[in-house]
Amino acid sequence: MSLVIPMVIFMQQRMAEAGNKVDAKAMQDYMKTEQPFYGVKQPARKAIFKQAREHTKIDNFENYRRLVLWLWSGENREEQYLAMDAAEYYKAFRTLDAFPIYEEMLNEATHWDTVDKIASNLVGPLVNEHRELEAKLIEWRTSENMWLRRASLLAHLKHKEDTNVQLLEDTVLVLAHEQEFFIRKAIGWVLREYAKTNPDYVRNLVVQHDDRLSALSKKEALKALSFTS
Repeated sequence: MSLVIPMVIFMQQRMAEAGNKVDAKAMQDYMKTEQPFYGVKQPARKAIFKQAREHTKIDNFENYRRLVLWLWSGENREEQYLAMDAAEYYKAFRTLDAFPIYEEMLNEATHWDTVDKIASNLVGPLVNEHRELEAKLIEWRTSENMWLRRASLLAHLKHKEDTNVQLLEDTVLVLAHEQEFFIRKAIGWVLREYAKTNPDYVRNLVVQHDDRLSALSKKEALKALSFTS
């Protein structure tokens, strides 16, 4: 039996022991989901993950993949959070080979709490390092899955001076017509972050496409700038 299975069981058991029903219900209500929670907040979850690492060493890519996906398939939401924690922690395995893992997670994600972290912290760095993956972002922006469309924007979130500006602009404009709140918010968010690197570009983009961008997107995009539209 893989050592990863006992590691996952260890974390599940500790989460169950540390869980709080009142907090679990509050978390479930906040995320507006039927998925159950243990009711374990981030500091306690991080401590449990640290304990698990002390007992089991993840020393090859296959065990990394197993750990991330077994946690991701867990019944409770915090297991998905642990999957993202693990995926991000083991930096040596965040290679091009890991991209299918992250894409699988995105395809199964159901809300911003998981989508945003996967897109910005896991997919984004890989895209920055392996620009051939930009083809995936182009594919995602026309997906029927709204969360993949959001991910096609947020993958650029932390690229700063390495941002592929043309791809970002094209993606913003492809999605600018959408009525979906989470898309409009993401457009504004990614532009606001890029404005910290290139404020003139974002200012000009908002002015040039004033009639195409939603009020929400423009408001968010201009928060980092010294004027309002």
